[in-house]
Amino acid sequence: MRRSVLALSLIVCASIAMAAGHPGPARAQPAAGPAVAATGCDRECLRWKVSEVLYALADHDLARLAVAPDLRVTEDGVEKPLAKVGLARSVTKLRGYRQDIIDVRAGQAVAGAMVEESGAPVLLVVRVKVDAQQRLSEIELVATRSRADGLIFNVDAYSGAPAEAMAYAPRPDQLEPRDKAIQIAMYYPRGLSNAKTFDAIGTPFAKDAYRLENGNLMAGPGCTFNPGCADIGSQPLTIFERLGRVTVRQVLVDERMGIVIMRLSWNVSGPGSDKLTAWEMFKVYDGQIHMVQAWIRLLPPALDLGGWPISPGITQP
Repeated sequence: MRRSVLALSLIVCASIAMAAGHPGPARAQPAAGPAVAATGCDRECLRWKVSEVLYALADHDLARLAVAPDLRVTEDGVEKPLAKVGLARSVTKLRGYRQDIIDVRAGQAVAGAMVEESGAPVLLVVRVKVDAQQRLSEIELVATRSRADGLIFNVDAYSGAPAEAMAYAPRPDQLEPRDKAIQIAMYYPRGLSNAKTFDAIGTPFAKDAYRLENGNLMAGPGCTFNPGCADIGSQPLTIFERLGRVTVRQVLVDERMGIVIMRLSWNVSGPGSDKLTAWEMFKVYDGQIHMVQAWIRLLPPALDLGGWPISPGITQP
């Protein structure tokens, strides 16, 4: 009887406290809701827009795409009409590998996919943007076919599923707000332009963080590319003193998967030299960068931005 009276008293006291504005014991805060699609095109809609482009290339039929009147298309940095895209005549097959980065708020998606041209493998990066009617308003295509195109070309790394660390779906409580995720990822280009090592500026790498470039392990546990590369934080950045400062053209965020992707280029100079450009993505959660992955393509100096302007609001590192 005493236990029953005591339990009833506790319930009454808790009710009085809540009525007086006292919330009682702290509760876990609900996770932030999904990103809002300004265009009405959600994650699966944007994923399908990329798929539509890939299938249309393989079927040699870009005319079937639903496009905006002001559609803008570039292929390897060169602007051209949709009907003049060379990949629509050369792509013969879609392979299994594909990594999607979907920015619902921006109405954009970037995907790296393996395709074939008459049996030869091609790493194809596709960026799409949709308008308010969910029509394609921007298509950007960049193809890397060999080491001559991208310095590194490890086809075996793209034979199946995306890298495990990049494919991991963090719990909602692990994810950073959009602005914070960008802030964390920006340590990377800032280090490339201003530091001897990433550790020198306090880049928040996870202890097992690693980097892949065109499929090749270039930093992190197991790296043997050069001395010191097994630790991405303390790896010397001497080569970037020769490449010059990095320019960030665009930043997109997959808020569900904790991926920040940037379009980067370096100020390489000299007669006849090509510019190093990359779509570089960063897996960010729990306040740290867990993986870096780059899809690299060399382009002529005049095309270092890939035919697109620097997006508004970007502060260069």
